[in-house]
Amino acid sequence: MLKDNSLYLPEEAYLLRREFPSIILASLKGVSQVIFIENAVSGVLILIAITLSSYELGIIAFLSSIIGTLIGKIGGANEKSVNSGLYGYNSVLTGIALTLFLTGSSRWIIALVGAVIAAIFAAMMVHFIKNAALPILTFPFIILTWFMLLVSYRLKVFQLSNTLVPQSLSHWKLDIEGEVNWTEGIFNGIGQIFFLDHTLSGVLLFIAVFWAGWKLGLYAVVGNTAALLTAYGLGGEHSLIILGLYGYNAILACMAVATVFSTEDNRFKSISGIAAACLTVPLTASTSIWLLPYGLPALTMPFVLITWLFLGARKVLPTL
Repeated sequence: MLKDNSLYLPEEAYLLRREFPSIILASLKGVSQVIFIENAVSGVLILIAITLSSYELGIIAFLSSIIGTLIGKIGGANEKSVNSGLYGYNSVLTGIALTLFLTGSSRWIIALVGAVIAAIFAAMMVHFIKNAALPILTFPFIILTWFMLLVSYRLKVFQLSNTLVPQSLSHWKLDIEGEVNWTEGIFNGIGQIFFLDHTLSGVLLFIAVFWAGWKLGLYAVVGNTAALLTAYGLGGEHSLIILGLYGYNAILACMAVATVFSTEDNRFKSISGIAAACLTVPLTASTSIWLLPYGLPALTMPFVLITWLFLGARKVLPTL
């Protein structure tokens, strides 16, 4: 007769083993929730897109999502929220960002610890702004990442990448020379949501969004296009347009305002979504300059601020 090994496991380990499939499923959804998608297949496609650009980032992204999901489960968070991946996406972005922007042998450990803190921070933010009835979006990831990068100036274990260099505004020059490769700009725009500069990865990310729903995919394209044209029309640096650095915040803002957080009462949601996408361009430019002396990236702060602007305004102007 076969013995049931579960009888010899501690209760916590037995429960963890029993829930392993649901944890993996929720973790895949955590990856997809970065772009407002609750779909495990889309999560797999996104992980493939990340891994194509860097296998290291692909591993970190998945591990970070698992960590965020486990924190939600172990901490006793709302089961529906955990299973939807809502405790994974901030951890995913934090893990990827810290892996990219830090160097040294300890960066993996720091990135995974950051994923733990991101999930806890996200839980705190859910409670903190519940009265405002606004989503936390990626705010925990942004603040946590900025603080952990700044730690590198005081603690030796945190070694900042040489890609992040503080610069003086007195020596700043705007460079708008060269042609714009619109194809690269389009696919890098969505890729930069996950810090990717890889055309094939961008293609897979668009497929992942359209797989989850044609409306999401449509607004991702519209938001990206609006941002590219706005950045070009306002005289933005061509190199930044090509890299997609004016596109990713616009994509997220357009999707959030036009469809994810919209209702039937919001009659002008499509116009609002496009306006939100366009507004992220000057805000991205100003945020980048504001952070220049600290050598910090803007991350998704423009998207968060613009989305909160429109969602908050809808409390008084419901047709927006």
